[in-house]
Amino acid sequence: MSKKIIMLACAAGMSTSLMVQKIQQAATAQNKEYDIFAKSTSDIDSQLNSDKIPDVVLLGPQVSYLKKDIQSKTDAKNIPMAVMPMMDYGTMNGENILKLAEDLMGVE
Repeated sequence: MSKKIIMLACAAGMSTSLMVQKIQQAATAQNKEYDIFAKSTSDIDSQLNSDKIPDVVLLGPQVSYLKKDIQSKTDAKNIPMAVMPMMDYGTMNGENILKLAEDLMGVE
């Protein structure tokens, strides 16, 4: 079984890169292995058509206005997508965001 890929997206991929570290720490603490990375929302198209297609896409709350547009792209590829809750994002709660990603991917 290949590693599940979790993609975070925000305006520039900057604030989400810290979130990536927090999710990675939470996954490691639970002995889980994921490929987690952050991109800017402008990179979503190329990422969805790359050889590294994410299993889930999570948007930073600051780009939630793009949700509808991005949702149509992820739906076309049958990839679950959600906006990270502002509270969890603001407090950099990697565990909650990891749980959100796992729920969306249907991981036990």
